[in-house]
Amino acid sequence: MGNNDAAPDPQALLPRVIDIARQASDRILEVYNSEFAITHKDDKSPLTAADMAAHKVIVAGLSELTPDIPVLSEESATIPFSERSQWQRYWLVDPLDGTKEFIKRNGEFTVNIALIEDHEPVLGVIVVPVSGLCYFAARGAGAFKQMPGEEARAIYVKALDPGHVIAVGSRSHAGPQLEQFLKNLGSYELKSMGSSLKICLVAEGKADVYPRLGLTSEWDTAAAHCIVEEAGGRLTDIHMAPLRYNTKDSLLNPFFFVSGDTAHDWSRYLPEDA
Repeated sequence: MGNNDAAPDPQALLPRVIDIARQASDRILEVYNSEFAITHKDDKSPLTAADMAAHKVIVAGLSELTPDIPVLSEESATIPFSERSQWQRYWLVDPLDGTKEFIKRNGEFTVNIALIEDHEPVLGVIVVPVSGLCYFAARGAGAFKQMPGEEARAIYVKALDPGHVIAVGSRSHAGPQLEQFLKNLGSYELKSMGSSLKICLVAEGKADVYPRLGLTSEWDTAAAHCIVEEAGGRLTDIHMAPLRYNTKDSLLNPFFFVSGDTAHDWSRYLPEDA
């Protein structure tokens, strides 16, 4: 694979990766604005023509940009760990994050592209096809938010006000463990949002914590993980240890927290059975 060559500069790659994500967004919108047919993958999650159209655009674009760096996409997730484990760096892609949101037509779905080096995300790009909003970050270069036609502006997490905790959660995934966690917070406000946008709300200081006490895959979090870290926050497992990528056969994440105020130990609010 030539995957041990000199590492590319993530910041230098950002403009091209943003372009690729926007091209994928255009393909998604073509389907979104039509009468789309829904098929199903093996796990019965909805899959639309939009997933595959975006996947093809992204894989083609990244393969041209960095021919020596492999691409792992949700739509090509069958690459065995015996092969993946040899990778020092690779692209990790979710061509359409928030398929349920797409089908509900609520606009809360994204294109996610991350570059992983040594099990950590060093570049993250997220584009919201319906609005054109883009979040992006590269290690050591800060995190940014950009609306079409506007200048990019730096984003930062916010300090925690213990008297008013703003948590963000998913419309599609609420459960008893999350409900108990929220009760244990005391005074809190819950914001609902789809896809990786939940992590971005923490990154831009609109929420304090996103507790995910349910299953996700590595491509769901990687791009936003880089963005929230560059904004001053962190993404950890429920023992407050940093999430790492491509370390095992399964591509599922453990339960995790996204937190803005890194001094706060969110694990103390967990229900006893978590």
